[in-house]
Amino acid sequence: MKRQLYTADHEAFRSTVRTFLEKEVLPHYEQWEKDGIVSREVWLAAGRQGLLGLAVDEEYGGGGNPDFRYSAVLAEEFTRAGAPGLAIGLHNDIIGPYLTSLGTEEQKRRWLPGFCSGETVTAIAMTEPGAGSDLQGIRTTAEDHGDHWILNGSKTFISNGILADLVVVVARTTPEGGAHGLSLLVVERGAEGFERGRNLGKIGQKSQDTAELFFTDVRVPKENLLGELNGAFVHLMTNLAQERLAIAVAGIAGAEHLLEITTRYVKEREAFGRPLARLQHIRFEIAEMATECAVTRTFVDRCVTEHNDGGLDAVHASMAKWWATELQKRVADRCLQLHGGYGYMSEFPVARAYTDGRIQTIYGGTTEIMKEIIGRSLLG
Repeated sequence: MKRQLYTADHEAFRSTVRTFLEKEVLPHYEQWEKDGIVSREVWLAAGRQGLLGLAVDEEYGGGGNPDFRYSAVLAEEFTRAGAPGLAIGLHNDIIGPYLTSLGTEEQKRRWLPGFCSGETVTAIAMTEPGAGSDLQGIRTTAEDHGDHWILNGSKTFISNGILADLVVVVARTTPEGGAHGLSLLVVERGAEGFERGRNLGKIGQKSQDTAELFFTDVRVPKENLLGELNGAFVHLMTNLAQERLAIAVAGIAGAEHLLEITTRYVKEREAFGRPLARLQHIRFEIAEMATECAVTRTFVDRCVTEHNDGGLDAVHASMAKWWATELQKRVADRCLQLHGGYGYMSEFPVARAYTDGRIQTIYGGTTEIMKEIIGRSLLG
């Protein structure tokens, strides 16, 4: 069935994204995978191409277009290209809304132009060694010292952690209060006491720098408080629906792309004197995956439409996230199996997609957390 989600303008933007990938990303990607990090130059190239800050007002250097469908196009094309290492989605769709919706006028003028040009790479530091999805377990603290905060603590699994010039840190600003005693503080590159640990080794997305961050008596100016004091929990919950939808969009795009690759492969690959596609088991596998992808695509596209209209709630975002990413995981496993020994070879796209996509059911809230959110909404 023909998709109804996009207009001619979105498809023109898709062509722009594909050209950017072909010229600025794919020729360098193997080297970035070896280096464990992308170049700063590609961030600047993305800024010049207008791929950063799509929803940021034009007066700050952004695209001035809040239509999430453009972000969805970016997510789809980067996923299909097998290039998740350049974390534009994290920058645009997860961190961008914090700066645009919570930032003061002074903060916006200070941070957003670089955000849109690619000169300022961003990260959000929430996860700690002892606190993953549990915000109440956060131990990083910020003590009030009059005109500044003193920040102490550590974070881990921070995407863009090495390259980031601006880090939104979730810290405890009251001794009590559980998850409701947290605030968002922005730490800038070069702050004394702010150190980066290892660029963590991962099984996939190797060119996406993921780091440990350490804060030792870091002096954070009061004007770097983002949003309300002790209001981080509400701020984080407000933006999670878009984050999870963005992951779902990438999830179904990844599954569909793997299905396309594998369908071509089984038509060409022969076994027992005939193409694999002639075997009933193979046809059934392809039929099942195609049907699951078609059904999931319909739901995710509907969620994108709802989000554009301002109506996507946390429950349906959680449904989209867990279902699309679990489908991506299943499809990756089945497609690798259908490739046989070649599927286990790292030069085959299906192998990289298998390892790159495995994180999808974990970050942005695990599948188990998604089910808990859905279950609570239904059962109380």
